[in-house]
Amino acid sequence: MIASHLLAYYLTELHHDQVQKVDKYLYHLRLSDENLMDVSLRFRREMDKGLGRDTNPTASLKMLPTFVRSTPDGTENGNFLALDLGGTHFRVLLVKVSSNGKQKVEMENQIYAIPEDIMRGSGSELFDHIADCLANFLDKLGIKGEKLPLGFTFSFPCLQTKLDERKDVVALLRRAIQKRGDFDIDIVAVINDTVGTMMTCGYEDHHCEIGLIIGTGTNACYMEEMRNMELVEGDEGRMCVNMEWGAFGDDGALDDLRTPFDREIDDGSLNPGKQLFEKMISGFYMGELVRLILVKMAKDKMIFQGQVTADLLTTGRFNTGHVSAIEADRDTGLLAAEKVLLGLGLSPSKEDCVATQRVCQVVSTRAAHLCAATLVSVLRQIRDNKAAEKLRTTIGVDGSVYKSHPQFARRLHKMVRRLAPDCDARFLRSEDGSGKGAAMVTAVAYRLAVQQAERQGILDTLRLGREQLLEVKRRLGEAMEQGLAKETHQQASVKMLPTYVRATPNGTEHGDFLALDLGGTNFRVLLVRVRSGKRRNVEMHNKIYSIPQDTMQGTGEEGFKASGCEGEDVVTLLKDAIHRREEFDLDVVAVVNDTVGTMMTCGYEDPLCEVGLIVGTGTNACYMEEMTNVELVEGDEGRMCVNMEWGAFGDDGTLDDLCAEFDRVVDESSNNPGKQRYEKMISGMYLGEIVRNVLLEFTAKGLLFRGKLSERLKTRGIFETKFLSQIESDRLALRQVRSILQHLGLTSSTCEDSILVKEVCSVVARRAAQLCGAGLAAVVDKVRRNRGLEHLRITVGVDGTLFSGIMRETVQDLAPGCEVSFLQSEDGSGKGAALITAVACRMRDAVPH
Repeated sequence: MIASHLLAYYLTELHHDQVQKVDKYLYHLRLSDENLMDVSLRFRREMDKGLGRDTNPTASLKMLPTFVRSTPDGTENGNFLALDLGGTHFRVLLVKVSSNGKQKVEMENQIYAIPEDIMRGSGSELFDHIADCLANFLDKLGIKGEKLPLGFTFSFPCLQTKLDERKDVVALLRRAIQKRGDFDIDIVAVINDTVGTMMTCGYEDHHCEIGLIIGTGTNACYMEEMRNMELVEGDEGRMCVNMEWGAFGDDGALDDLRTPFDREIDDGSLNPGKQLFEKMISGFYMGELVRLILVKMAKDKMIFQGQVTADLLTTGRFNTGHVSAIEADRDTGLLAAEKVLLGLGLSPSKEDCVATQRVCQVVSTRAAHLCAATLVSVLRQIRDNKAAEKLRTTIGVDGSVYKSHPQFARRLHKMVRRLAPDCDARFLRSEDGSGKGAAMVTAVAYRLAVQQAERQGILDTLRLGREQLLEVKRRLGEAMEQGLAKETHQQASVKMLPTYVRATPNGTEHGDFLALDLGGTNFRVLLVRVRSGKRRNVEMHNKIYSIPQDTMQGTGEEGFKASGCEGEDVVTLLKDAIHRREEFDLDVVAVVNDTVGTMMTCGYEDPLCEVGLIVGTGTNACYMEEMTNVELVEGDEGRMCVNMEWGAFGDDGTLDDLCAEFDRVVDESSNNPGKQRYEKMISGMYLGEIVRNVLLEFTAKGLLFRGKLSERLKTRGIFETKFLSQIESDRLALRQVRSILQHLGLTSSTCEDSILVKEVCSVVARRAAQLCGAGLAAVVDKVRRNRGLEHLRITVGVDGTLFSGIMRETVQDLAPGCEVSFLQSEDGSGKGAALITAVACRMRDAVPH
């Protein structure tokens, strides 16, 4: 009993001593956390170089765009073909993906050999053979008549001629199929096995946005923001980047960490100076690295009593499978070490077996830790892209080292957690990343194409062509004529109300004027001092007064929007109220709305301004019309400003054929159904509601938010127009769009959802701007025709938050005979009222008494 105890103690001490000796000998293969963080920073810099257009040519990481724009969302459905090319064989797979309540993938596959002569032949010969095998496979399954989508993967370097680029591969396969002529397929995607791994795992876990291969070779891919990818046009959304990270260090970035053993492996490889990172961590080189270390230790008389054998000196005799077996656990591993060493013609002692096991541990641990360091760079990139304090994501992993080595995965996971505590990364093992992955990429691409077509079909109802916009312009022109004519005014939708404002400012106005700006729960009183001559300017002093609630709900005599106001003469009401006070007297000269005020304010700055436009919460326009056309007012001389009240355009059904279903829904649920139809298509009060209804439709059809509705989005008015303006802005990043959606209760919205919401906002805002532009084109064209001009220069005074460049472009396109400038108004209601008064006084004073 005591003897066995002593033996166990002796063996433990022996093991400890040998481990210490090996660790000391291989100290340069053992990397500290500080070393690994430094590697991670170097790798991140290389990622940035690979993503940059100017720096990519010299970057070791090529960061190749894959054109895979989305990961699976679980709604993929249908039958897909996959072609898995690799080595001397290839596989053809039929993958059936269903999502009827439960995600399900079924696969049938067949392996075909590639004859030696074809392997060494041309690319076209290879793909002729593949086409023949595809025909055989489809025949057996009885689906040769169906045109199925196909994706295929490469997991090997293409040696055949004309296989340098992806597009060549697609062309070769298409030509081979066309040559046969008895079946057809739709080649949707070409990827490598790393992307396939990410997509396969992405189908199981929608958080998966990284793919990692760590087996015979190594590589990684991840979903990168398009705005960071300078090699690809566009900055919306994300795209999978194939990093080709095995080449990290090819530019010397790892030279200080590479050992003499690494250099010896590289020198003896088929590609010296290339794939240096891969040679430090992948299974193809791990066993060879252990062999070289054992040879050196033997020559240094540390093991095997200084003896080496021919087998130990032979490249490839110690492989990664041996490393995995030796690291199984201490006792089983030592037995495996003894067996391997005996197979190499050695006579190992217990100490030799312990030393060999420790060498294996040091080599595989370095590989796992280096892999963790680079993976942390990818995690941090994704975290920074999302501007998240803590990242939650999933990494899809495949490869023989990760799956078969008994300790590699555990060491990798532990070091990732240690180096990146701010990233909660789950590792998910892939099943058949190459074959199933190719099918999943195809399924996603197919799903995106189908969904995109359906979405565009819905959005097309909100898109207007040039002919439709010209028709809007023509119809508004007719409605304007009806509103101006005494005979048709009563039934006209556009009322074209006379304002009795007979001129715009000419710069000679001067004096002190009071303005009263009534609106909602407050009103402003302004003292406006207008100066002419060299010191021409407008100076304003104002004070805001609130309207008490009891007054708001009282009679017209007490103020604005009270009962008894509508249809009454507000001038008389105000004069009577002043008279009752008996404290002061005022000359009430003019009563105008904010549209006319906007025109007058801008007219003071620019004498060419003869049109006023409000496009904000509501919308309206006014312009200077020839008195001969204003039939509701006596006299034919001069001009008068007409308040169009154009928001009611279409109330007579004129716009019904141009209204989308969303317009009808918004109208029916409004406070005034059937009224202000034009306004409801273009003003801020309603645009957010149109967007909300489109989003509801998309979600109900499973085209957005994975078909899951939030209760908040069902609430009328929740999608404010300010959100639309913010989201539609080119300057707003997708993560900011996402934060707006989260505010609306859509907490699980994806990057793809953000892109779609942005597109909806853009379509709705564009239509609003075009409709407004078409209306404005009708107005300026009428002014041009009134004056018998071929070419008119005119300025439009604008107020409101929704003015846009698209509206300006539309006016230019639809009214080519008019050179239209736009001037933003400042305080059209208050300052405008004072300027109208100033113009009225100027004109009154000019009349001889």
